Amino acid sequence: MSRSGVLCVGSTIVDVAKVIDHYPEQERLTLIRDVSLSTGGPALNLAVDLRRLHAPFPLGLVGVVGDDAHGRLVREACVELDIDASGLRTAPGVATSFTDAMVVRDGGSRTFFHHQGANALLGVEDVDLAGSGAKILHVGAPGLHPRLDAPIDDGGNHWATLLRAAQSVGLLTTMELVSLPAAQIREVALPCLPHLDFLVINEIEAAALTGVSIEPLDADGRLDWSAYESIASRLVELGVSRLAVVHFPAGCVGAAPGGLLWRRGSVHLPRSSVRNATGAGDAFAAGVIYGLHEELPVDQCLRLGVCVAAASLQGAGTSDGVLPVAECLALGDEHGFRATSGPTAPRRPEPGGRGGQ
Repeated sequence: MSRSGVLCVGSTIVDVAKVIDHYPEQERLTLIRDVSLSTGGPALNLAVDLRRLHAPFPLGLVGVVGDDAHGRLVREACVELDIDASGLRTAPGVATSFTDAMVVRDGGSRTFFHHQGANALLGVEDVDLAGSGAKILHVGAPGLHPRLDAPIDDGGNHWATLLRAAQSVGLLTTMELVSLPAAQIREVALPCLPHLDFLVINEIEAAALTGVSIEPLDADGRLDWSAYESIASRLVELGVSRLAVVHFPAGCVGAAPGGLLWRRGSVHLPRSSVRNATGAGDAFAAGVIYGLHEELPVDQCLRLGVCVAAASLQGAGTSDGVLPVAECLALGDEHGFRATSGPTAPRRPEPGGRGGQ
């Protein structure tokens, strides 16, 4: 069958962003300057961001919400953005999952307080793979869904079962993570890697999976690009079959089988333009996955990823800064990209099949 679209499965959350003057010490107070509600979670965010990019393909969401105001907000957003929510189940007597994001006004650094809520009820049986015509299955995020996180007899977990089943019926697979403790990330995500075509995660999550110790840097910190390439390459060795992408404030790297490597610096957005970094990682993933779906070369996928992330940084909420593709790319043209200094591996022809992936 001819497949098209992205089916997004997993974390369906409402983000409650609270802009504060500074993060206080315990037993101390800081002022909340602004409060905003927006859709959130790696599954829902990807669907919303892809539609805000004006993706020309179908989008579907599978998850669980409560019968409450937050659940209604999620459903209203899906209707408004033409996201198929037929796979979104409402569970009575439980709260829709939400995250309080404390955002420091100067610079946008964030601290998260998460309530698992209805996400804890999502299981493999909620996902109708046989009835889906999607091209890509996107899942997120292992570690926040107890039923899917649970180990099974073969040493894997129910996420791995779902990904394996998706590949068996012809879907490409992707996964996002959230920055949980390293041991927990390894426990839930490592069994999934052999069943992934693509992986798009940040440097903290990638370091956790590969057992590498890194010091997170801001966008203008001096970093060893080759070290980040090694981390991405290790993810391929651990099972990612087509492309592993690691993003961080200064940009991103990609790795594919055969020693293929890519680098892309982030958009040199003025600090004064950064309003809120909540959702920027999901926005980056949306840009990359848009390109993968449309079978663009990897370097174009990474360029779109950093441009969509830059657009997201200018918004007050999780997704409201994301613009149509051409407008996101124009931000890169306007502000330029950070340098990716240092040697990299020699280029080879991209692997064949589905747009070089």
